[in-house]
Amino acid sequence: MMFKHLKHFLFLIVAFLLFQCKSQSEQTSPAVDLYEEYSGGQEGTVFDAGVNAFGNSLINLNSDEVTRFVIGNSFNRNNWVTAPSSTSARDGLGPLFNATSCSSCHLLDGRGKPTDDNGAINQALLFRLSVPGVGPHGGPMPHPIYGDQFSPRAIAGVLAEGDVTVTYTNITGSYPDGTPYSLQKPTYSFKNLNYGDISDAMVSPRIAPVMAGVGLLEAVSDADILSRVDENDTNADGISGKANYVWDAQLQRKVLGKFGWKANQPTVAQQVGGAFSGDMGITSSMFPTENISPNQLGRLGALPNGGEPEIEDAIFDDVVFYIKTLAVPARRDWKNETIVEGKKLFMTAQCNGCHVASLTTGSSSDMTLLNKQAIKPYTDLLLHDMGDGLADGRPDFDATGSEWRTAPLWGIGLVQAVNKHTQFLHDGRARNIEEAILWHGGEAEKSKTAFMNLNKTQRASVIAFINSL
Repeated sequence: MMFKHLKHFLFLIVAFLLFQCKSQSEQTSPAVDLYEEYSGGQEGTVFDAGVNAFGNSLINLNSDEVTRFVIGNSFNRNNWVTAPSSTSARDGLGPLFNATSCSSCHLLDGRGKPTDDNGAINQALLFRLSVPGVGPHGGPMPHPIYGDQFSPRAIAGVLAEGDVTVTYTNITGSYPDGTPYSLQKPTYSFKNLNYGDISDAMVSPRIAPVMAGVGLLEAVSDADILSRVDENDTNADGISGKANYVWDAQLQRKVLGKFGWKANQPTVAQQVGGAFSGDMGITSSMFPTENISPNQLGRLGALPNGGEPEIEDAIFDDVVFYIKTLAVPARRDWKNETIVEGKKLFMTAQCNGCHVASLTTGSSSDMTLLNKQAIKPYTDLLLHDMGDGLADGRPDFDATGSEWRTAPLWGIGLVQAVNKHTQFLHDGRARNIEEAILWHGGEAEKSKTAFMNLNKTQRASVIAFINSL
């Protein structure tokens, strides 16, 4: 009997030691990390690879929070209308605007597509405008006629600002192994202008990004982000992450920018307020004036509005809550041999110099579910010079005309499932992940060259890894 118990005891000891070895191996492996599938951490990851992959909430919301999530989603999804209207909670659209709802650009909380099947520009692609000089609070100087964003739509009785068209120039090349590739370079033209000349404008196209996980990114501490700043490239690795300091409308001072293609917004709330104002012409307590220039105001005269402000504070807060609590879809097939090899090659090429795999959220968020989460967004939230090929030539606070914030890669492989396309980069010019890599330059030139020097099978492994994120 004693022998039987001893055998059982020894079996438990051996099993425990094997588990410990396996656990340590997973933690120290350069290819597979512990809990690698949990892109949004334990609270912020959902196992959904379907059409609603970007539209799920953090997993442990309480009943009151679920109610807020549902209400916020409603105002995010449904259209706003011209005032006055019987739908008074949703009126005040325009007078000039790009879209009638948040989901018009962020369909299913996902990524916008730049053009439709006929080549016409979609409302998910907007155009930032400015002229040389420094504007209010150190930001870009708005165009004197068209302001800081072009509006191709308007309410009844008001002239829209005009139209934008795009043409693509084909650029061909080949890898060192002889495999050919092609890229498409966009050229934008402004036509049918109703308020005057726009030829003096600096123009920056911006596509609507995936919204999932932005609350987790906001919860990453400034200190953590700033610890990776290396503006003068003191470690001589060719990568010089830079912070953007931007105006915080609530705090009335400059703070670290985290959101937007050039990290020109400090918080999710300000990003949302800016979108309501610039994209839909909806005023808020944060941005209480209509998004029309003094020049246009003189021509338009008295205009209907949906109240002062047009979106009530409680509704605005619920929309912000909804967006901040969107969870991140889990990784797929992270143990697949091809994907594991792709990750190794990704790291060897130093793509993780900017696309930092792991961050940890801080402990100061008022949403406790966002605190202390080990997340894997594959971004450093910093600005990097991406070279002349991707330059828009338009400064934005401390960002130069060739600097862009590192785009998070989490969820990128599910854009096709959710949004039915694979068009990437700030203006959607890349038709797939491979083209997005080939557009990289500047600080990413070495990494791009390393990718190009891989053989065809290895390149496919890298792309498979990125698609698994």
